[in-house]
Amino acid sequence: MRLIPLIALLALSTGTGAVDKVQSLNIKLGLWEVATTVAANTEIPIPAGLLEKLTPEQRARVEERIKAKSSDAPKVIRRKYCLTKKQLNRGPTFSPDWESCNHVILASTSNRLEVRFECASKPQEAKSAGTLQIEAIDPENVKGCVRRAISRDRPADSSWIFTAKWTHPICGPAK
Repeated sequence: MRLIPLIALLALSTGTGAVDKVQSLNIKLGLWEVATTVAANTEIPIPAGLLEKLTPEQRARVEERIKAKSSDAPKVIRRKYCLTKKQLNRGPTFSPDWESCNHVILASTSNRLEVRFECASKPQEAKSAGTLQIEAIDPENVKGCVRRAISRDRPADSSWIFTAKWTHPICGPAK
């Protein structure tokens, strides 16, 4: 009977593949400016059966738009990110919309972080999984990349490359 908790603890400690002790990146807390370049690697996912319901003319227009969209140059998105002590200790993502994702830290040093993640939106909708890598160039500059596979009716892959620059120790509307 005493072995059950020990076996459960051993199984949890070896089965996750996570780093035993997370080491925080050597970066400053506060307000960061993040520039993210997003590039889709495959076509835009379209629910199964949708194209079959369209007239030949509608289908041709949709396929033409998809083709034009996939040939677009990567887009750069600029935004601000507030890095707190709690986020730094858990492994910062430099993305506010990852709070609902499950994270497993694969590697953690003072200047490098690698995270595996799995996210799910509403039930029956898209699920995604991938890796996040962050490198602290110095305490005020980081760079990183995200590789993500999205599963829905049709799979799609995307990659993001980002840079972030620390701007101020205090986050908030004044900044």
